[in-house]
Amino acid sequence: MKKIYYLATCSTCKRIMKELADVLEDVEHHEIKERPIEVRELDALRQKVGSYEALFSKRARQYRALGLHQHVLSERDYRQLILENYTFLKRPVIVVGEEAFVGSSKKSIAAAKEALMQK
Repeated sequence: MKKIYYLATCSTCKRIMKELADVLEDVEHHEIKERPIEVRELDALRQKVGSYEALFSKRARQYRALGLHQHVLSERDYRQLILENYTFLKRPVIVVGEEAFVGSSKKSIAAAKEALMQK
């Protein structure tokens, strides 16, 4: 399976998708505002990356607005917040087989591109 979870209004996602356009042709696109991530999908991603915290965006505006930065959040909290509000999913998330590449770091995007080119 090859899939990318992204937000269409996110300028970083747009930039990355443009950068990876040549290797995203046969990848399923999942726009998370239009179609929120489902429980089973989130749980499967967690299995690939090791924790819900790794999938959680602490850069989301709501993180500070809700005062979440002042609390110690559990894995259960991260999971619930991502399911309740799409903005808490760190993006993009690129799934290639049993691997998932999370976020916009150059290292993550380079690794995702390499994996996409191999499969």
